[in-house]
Amino acid sequence: MGAAMFFGCAGVAFGPALALVLLTVAAEPLRVIILVAGAFFWLVSLLLASLIWFVSVRLSDREDARLQFGLLVFGAAVSVLLQELFRFAYFKLLKKADEGLAMVSEDGRSPISLKQMAYVSGLSFGIISGVFSVINILADSMGPGVVGIHGDSPYYFLTSAFLTMALVFLHTFWGVIFFDACEKRRYWCLGLVVASHLVTSGLTFLNPWYEASLVPIYIIVVCMGAWAFFTAGGSIHNVLKCLSCKREEDSHVMMYSALRVPLED
Repeated sequence: MGAAMFFGCAGVAFGPALALVLLTVAAEPLRVIILVAGAFFWLVSLLLASLIWFVSVRLSDREDARLQFGLLVFGAAVSVLLQELFRFAYFKLLKKADEGLAMVSEDGRSPISLKQMAYVSGLSFGIISGVFSVINILADSMGPGVVGIHGDSPYYFLTSAFLTMALVFLHTFWGVIFFDACEKRRYWCLGLVVASHLVTSGLTFLNPWYEASLVPIYIIVVCMGAWAFFTAGGSIHNVLKCLSCKREEDSHVMMYSALRVPLED
């Protein structure tokens, strides 16, 4: 039972992310490099946030439960802000790298577009964030023990997996929107990305009241996904064409007036 729970929750949490990596990233070495480098940037932001929270806890009264909960909320907010700060730093780095790649290419164009960089970097932030948020939970799912035996929710592991999957998608969407906003200097878009990240992080404090946390988070996922889709250049026409599975007819007309059929004797 423990192994089934482990592989089931791992599949829910990282199945979509694994599919995206295999289908859209793994075949391109440049995208793989961007994926790994993005994970490194997120890890540095986590390290700084952990240091800030650790020092604040050490300097506070550990017997005050209310204060400790407040410091936990403070640490979560600092972690979100640092993640977005390092996302901006990664954007600046990729922008410089894009200019360098364009200079050394034969046609003067970069082999990867900024939108592709935004997608891969967002996916890397999401994957590494999901790994650190759920790895200990997956380890505990192997047992021994039964969740809910003392009256707790028996859906703890499953809801944690769905929450991780939502986090991976959100970071991917945030990456696309964030990079586009930085490129076009749309500061209000940056503010909405940071605000939605803070709201998502804050909703997790409602657990184990999972209905109050998962439902709003997935509403945010749908909204951010639609926003990222249109930001990346998508349209309703493309969606309908994809769902219809129809191929567009070739609009080019070939002229055969110069051809002549040989006359029969």
